[in-house]
Amino acid sequence: MKFDPWSPEFVAHPYDVYAELRRERPVGFFEPTGQWLVARHADVNALLRDRRLGRSYLHVATHAEFGRPDDPGFQDPFWRVIRAGMLDVEPPVHTRLRRLVSKAFTPRMVEALRPKVAELATGLVDRFAESGGGDLIAEVAEPLPVTVIAEMLGVPEADRHLLRPWSADICGMYELNPSIEAQHTAVRAASEFSDYLVGLARHRREHPGDDLISALAQVADGGDALTEEELVGTCVLLLNAGHEATVNVTGNGWWSLFRNPAELERLRADHGLLPTAIEELMRWDTPLQMFERWVLEDITVGGVDIPRGSEVALLFGSANRDPEVFDDPDRLDVGRADNPHISFGAGIHFCLGAPLARIELAESFGALLRRAPAMELAAEPVWGPGYVIRGLESLQVRV
Repeated sequence: MKFDPWSPEFVAHPYDVYAELRRERPVGFFEPTGQWLVARHADVNALLRDRRLGRSYLHVATHAEFGRPDDPGFQDPFWRVIRAGMLDVEPPVHTRLRRLVSKAFTPRMVEALRPKVAELATGLVDRFAESGGGDLIAEVAEPLPVTVIAEMLGVPEADRHLLRPWSADICGMYELNPSIEAQHTAVRAASEFSDYLVGLARHRREHPGDDLISALAQVADGGDALTEEELVGTCVLLLNAGHEATVNVTGNGWWSLFRNPAELERLRADHGLLPTAIEELMRWDTPLQMFERWVLEDITVGGVDIPRGSEVALLFGSANRDPEVFDDPDRLDVGRADNPHISFGAGIHFCLGAPLARIELAESFGALLRRAPAMELAAEPVWGPGYVIRGLESLQVRV
């Protein structure tokens, strides 16, 4: 098998190909997407922190100067939303946005959500267990983070069913060479979500509540505050990043445990292993397989010269299985103590929501271990079509 992110077989198990890339071609050009693939942990980790690369190049060059075509006009509503959030901008804009958002999205606020997350997770798992099981992703993994984010943002309960489809449709744009249909779908979802959030934000500016949108609408640093577009872009980012990854860690994680029954039994026997188990599940079957960066200045990686204007594809899934960093990397070890995985990224773009994701995962896995201790696989799962954001379509289990 070769590196083929559109192949269902590769998406289901890319790790043998990654091992070959690390050995034979740790830095190599991939013609179908025009990207440089980077496979080793040391290189991926270093490039995530290297300020000669960026999530965007538009702060230093035009599309034409980077040899790229202009964005198609129909994509304008999508990029207006996405580039107003902190993920797709670089300093000094990124520095300012992260500082302002961090004033509202504080560690204390995140920790204060733990009882609510525990209550939601327990309720979902109780209903799931009482019904004898079903699709773990649709009935537990998906509802938990989207409900938490909706609670956090202050989205009224009647509107919460809109969030998951919007998130999934927007994230379709992040796959490699998305189809025209996927692009139009992402644009529509971004426009609808943006319009919805603008209305909510304007109401909260006048009538603030105890929620993150109200806090973001009020936050200021001296005379500086988030613009309406920046507030919307931040909320879209929180939904997409906080939801998609958590769902896929849950689904991929339980599938990993079912494939490694000795480790599952070890975890069932000792729930104290849960913190290391969650980190290991994120490492062993990474939900975000690839993260892209633009080369802003000429660089050399692993002896390979990569010129300014290039795009690098950092293979998180490969880096997290690198034997130079992880002892026996292909073995799932729920007690692995030394685990410098990069599933949350590194450098200035390290995931702001990592603490919340860890709380959600701990409460979700913990509730399932306590209340469905004999849960077992009911059917072989099928992987979704996405490679960059990689997860199962469903996971049927019996309780």
